[in-house]
Amino acid sequence: MSSDFRQPDNTVETSLMMVDGVTVLAVAGSLDLLTMAEFQDAVDSALDTEPVALIIDLTEVEFLASAGMSVLISASRGAAHIPFAVVADGPATSRPIRLTALDTVFSLTATREEAVRNCTPRPSDIAAVDPAQVHQ
Repeated sequence: MSSDFRQPDNTVETSLMMVDGVTVLAVAGSLDLLTMAEFQDAVDSALDTEPVALIIDLTEVEFLASAGMSVLISASRGAAHIPFAVVADGPATSRPIRLTALDTVFSLTATREEAVRNCTPRPSDIAAVDPAQVHQ
């Protein structure tokens, strides 16, 4: 009896980029206990850039374990003051996020384009700042 079950390769690759003024952290591979620290470091590095918005794109993630989901929770807390979204559409990513109700904790979108559209600040969203009040 042959098995089609394939073990995840326990590696993660990350790439940080700007898309329409929004910081996007693209992730590929497996997000589990073995890759959790590397994933957390990539998220921390992205947040250290003081982005106006942050998107974590899991489109190329093949395996998402609870350790990876805990990093997503940490990321949403670290980005509480800015627009934040996670891109996940496959059964390996969006299904565990929805089953654990994390899609109620942060914005979950099916595509990067949708996430960028939702996270891009519009001119009407930016309040005018009175320079006299900045130094009070």
